[in-house]
Amino acid sequence: MYKSAILVVAVCAAFACSFALAQEQPEQAAGVATEATTPEASGSVSSGDYKFDESAVRKKHYSVGGFAEFRPVLNGLSSGSAYYKMNFYNRPQGGALPEYNLRTQLDGALEKGIARLFLRGNLSTSNTYQGWSNDSKLYEGYLALKPTQSWSIDLGKKAFKWGKGYAWNPVGFLDRPKDPTDPDLALEGYWAASAQYLRSFHGSLKTFSLSAAIVPVFYRVYGNTGLNDTFAGPQLNALGTSPQPTSNQTNVAAKAYFLFRNTDIDLVYFTGQTKTDRYGVDFSRNLGPRLEVHGEFATVMGFQRKTVDTAGNLHSSTYNAVSYLLGFRFLTKKLTTYIFEYYRNEAGFTTTQTDGYFSYVDRAYNTYASTGNVAAIQKAANLAAGNYGKISPMQDYLYLRISQDQPFGKLYYTPAISSIVDLDTRSLQLVPELVSTRYKNWELRGRVYLPIGGKHTEFGEKQNVYRAEVRVRRFF
Repeated sequence: MYKSAILVVAVCAAFACSFALAQEQPEQAAGVATEATTPEASGSVSSGDYKFDESAVRKKHYSVGGFAEFRPVLNGLSSGSAYYKMNFYNRPQGGALPEYNLRTQLDGALEKGIARLFLRGNLSTSNTYQGWSNDSKLYEGYLALKPTQSWSIDLGKKAFKWGKGYAWNPVGFLDRPKDPTDPDLALEGYWAASAQYLRSFHGSLKTFSLSAAIVPVFYRVYGNTGLNDTFAGPQLNALGTSPQPTSNQTNVAAKAYFLFRNTDIDLVYFTGQTKTDRYGVDFSRNLGPRLEVHGEFATVMGFQRKTVDTAGNLHSSTYNAVSYLLGFRFLTKKLTTYIFEYYRNEAGFTTTQTDGYFSYVDRAYNTYASTGNVAAIQKAANLAAGNYGKISPMQDYLYLRISQDQPFGKLYYTPAISSIVDLDTRSLQLVPELVSTRYKNWELRGRVYLPIGGKHTEFGEKQNVYRAEVRVRRFF
């Protein structure tokens, strides 16, 4: 496994060095937009006096935005896969399964003096084989106070967005995991109180900031409603279910940021009662006008991993789990963008552990088919809802995304293809897509998910042989 990491590091280093030696001089961007900033240059003044419209440039104290989305999906099902057996063992489906999704995301900000209030909410409605379902969430909602140029304080629900990676963020200790197939989606934050100190310098160290956050976890706020009660993630017991803790907890995280010689560096620390201590560092640097390299490294102290064997017995092991990421983003002269990342996650499962789990799923399904006993297959489904079904459950991944802006001179169209490769089980997922922004405030995206892999592999055991979707968004 480590040979693949060394190979990726060597390839990226060689690529970066060769490009740095042959890089072009950056284009002069400063002042480009100043030529038409005066009335004379823009041609907006004829004879007579020029009248200045103060309302046109006055800073607004509020902003409202967001989008409405319609996303129909067609799922081609794989009846022999593990996840199909767990999800449809008592209700077999046909070869293709449609679903329809409606979503509205609203953003709003109100600013007055040193205070700024920001809100982001998400309303969704879906129609699947299970029927209609509705969901409403406050993604972010916090009050930001900036009493001085150096100090700022945030109170409320916030997505911190720590880390430099595109598909994964090992140092994102306060953030929910991204979906690598769609990493630009907005994520729900956590309730927290945070503060930041920022200072600029002359010399090699150009900027320094120190951020600290307190994240409480309350399991009983009103009735069965909690505050940040999902922060710990699933904690499985012998039945494969997640017991509900009762004691309230407090967590603290800190991040020191340095802009040192055009390199962004973060040092991250987390400690608390809900999760074990974590340490991390990340960096990002532009090696030229078109090449950026980035990386992250994190250690989770006392990580507890629970696995299941073929017979359904749970096993637990505790160790310090290391994870790291190395990647680059490269833009060619023809506006082709390449994003590449290697991700190593020692908190993930090995091939032996996932093979044991998938074997247990097969055994549980056969037991249900022959006896009608649902206990084992329901336990397997509970395990899938926990760590086995989480995003990127394995240890070694490659990510590659290639997108082309304005192909063949066609404006408003961007084709792309993404690939996530699980190096452990030698399976992958391809995601070709086409995005159109031909009409103002509208976005149309067509995308197909194609999991590829054999039996007992991560993508080979997905419930779909394909997943085709069209996303229509209207921004406002």
